[in-house]
Amino acid sequence: MNLYLDNQLFIVGGATSGLGKAIATALVNEGATVLAIARSAEQLQLLQENYPNNIETLALDITQPSAVDSILNAIGNRQLHGAVLNAGGPPAKTVLETTMEDWDAAYNNILRWKVALTKALVPLMQVHNYGRCLFVESYSVKQPVENLVLSNSLRLAVVGMVKTLSLEVAAQGITLNILAPGSHNTPAINRIYKKKSEQTGIDEATVKAAAITQIPVQFLGEAEDFASMAVWLLSKHSRYITGQTISVDGGAVKGTMG
Repeated sequence: MNLYLDNQLFIVGGATSGLGKAIATALVNEGATVLAIARSAEQLQLLQENYPNNIETLALDITQPSAVDSILNAIGNRQLHGAVLNAGGPPAKTVLETTMEDWDAAYNNILRWKVALTKALVPLMQVHNYGRCLFVESYSVKQPVENLVLSNSLRLAVVGMVKTLSLEVAAQGITLNILAPGSHNTPAINRIYKKKSEQTGIDEATVKAAAITQIPVQFLGEAEDFASMAVWLLSKHSRYITGQTISVDGGAVKGTMG
């Protein structure tokens, strides 16, 4: 399928690792231009060297308030076709292990920056009556994940914001959707196995093997599996899908609305 992404401009957060890198790579392979955002200038340079004609880089922490102006300056007067709002997750903790400082940090690192950046980017899309916003969250918004109370809680707030805004701009050719990844073979999953290992005294390899048996398809997803869905949602083909939270989890969510 031709996704017709040639020369379209997309922002991708967390673009040097895991799911973000896979999405950025898939976009440039479709001919898109990607403004790749991550904290490591060195890793961004390596990514750009692989795709010198399609990757632009911006080294910053996307969760910080100052990032908004930097991103807008990098876009300039060009049309922005889509944005992938993606960053790392909070530490693995139980409810009683958390401090109030953990909750304040989770608000800033999971919710606040997405609201601020979305409010800055959507008006750029309204000018052209077209845009795609994709939020990378977690299947924990549908089925809580053990030891991830901060993620379980604050990502639900993102879902509420995205659903509400999607209705407000639906008639303007702008869609907003959430992808809810389950267990993928990326560095982010290791904090869950490490936490479970500390709680049980079982080595991480055994914890990981046991966790995989709980996934109906019996294997971890690869970042490229996730990116294939993401890139389609960022294309014009997804025009009739908005305000949705779509699980990419190998069947892990057990509910009928999963």
